[in-house]
Amino acid sequence: MTREIYVGLMSGTSLDGVDAVLADFDGGKPRLLANAFVAFDAALRRELLALNSPGADEIGRAALAGNELAGLYAAAVAEVLAASNTPKTEVRAIGCHGQTVRHRPERGYTTQIGNAALLAERTGICVVADFRSRDVAAGGQGAPLAPAFHASVFADAAEDRVAINLGGIANLTFLPRRGGVTGFDSGPGNCLLDLWAARHLGTAHDERGGWAGAGRPIAELLERMLQDPYFAAAPPKSTGRDLFNEAWLQRCLKGNENPREVQATLLELTARSLANAIARHCPGARRLIVCGGGVKNDALMRRLAEIAAPAVLEKSDRHGIEPQLVEAAAFAWLAKQALDGEPGNLPSATGARAARVLGAIYPG
Repeated sequence: MTREIYVGLMSGTSLDGVDAVLADFDGGKPRLLANAFVAFDAALRRELLALNSPGADEIGRAALAGNELAGLYAAAVAEVLAASNTPKTEVRAIGCHGQTVRHRPERGYTTQIGNAALLAERTGICVVADFRSRDVAAGGQGAPLAPAFHASVFADAAEDRVAINLGGIANLTFLPRRGGVTGFDSGPGNCLLDLWAARHLGTAHDERGGWAGAGRPIAELLERMLQDPYFAAAPPKSTGRDLFNEAWLQRCLKGNENPREVQATLLELTARSLANAIARHCPGARRLIVCGGGVKNDALMRRLAEIAAPAVLEKSDRHGIEPQLVEAAAFAWLAKQALDGEPGNLPSATGARAARVLGAIYPG
């Protein structure tokens, strides 16, 4: 009998690197056997960020960056197999999200690079990739894709819950006791916070939110930010760096703001836009289960807990999966769905016409 062991690979909007998990689905819900993280170097991070915007020779540059990513993905796969002493012959498939460089579902496309064919060659393992494009072809946003997985691991018939992913972009999944599961991107998560920290602190991020936590939000600036039409738009909806980027931030600034207070405002924007979305679209939610890199931002977690009260805020490890590994586990699950011929999208979250089997398959 074929074992239900999959590798999940996720490199997201934060552009810090690739998270990998080795997940055993023999019991239904995933049991994580090993995990690894392979960091992006500064040059690759700059190139991936640059590819979010039109530029010279962008097709060639994207292809080369995709090849480099495939090498890093292969290294992450090797690490999780070695850590668990699992031979590659026991792995049914790798679920590889790839790196999003453009996300324009309103124009009919979303683009993730990572050269899945090269990854299959490097590992000798079947690779499932390009999960988002079929949902877009079916009229959907192509995102978020995690809600169906969140429902399988975090839902509880005893209470209404919300699963929150604090990545570069923040997204949420409403898991009601009764009724359908829904989900959408609420707005920026860490992407603007990291951008501002890099500019003013010279670091990849604001460690534990200490810089933002020592400042006070600028009320007028926060109000201008929250006036962006995206926040008022009804779901299903998704977003990315195509909208929430440096140019967007510069349009909101007057130019004379204190940098620390801007950082505090950006933190408040992430927390407030999430809390507003929960209040508007997740009535009765009593528990917020948080995952993603943003859980390391203590100031953000404290603020979100304050404004989301009386709902209880807790990290996803209380429910069996480390916060940093939830999205990688989701793409392991999506690979399993693809090979089993089962849908991977949730039309109530993406807006697709119907459920679809997602992903292109590259045999090992």
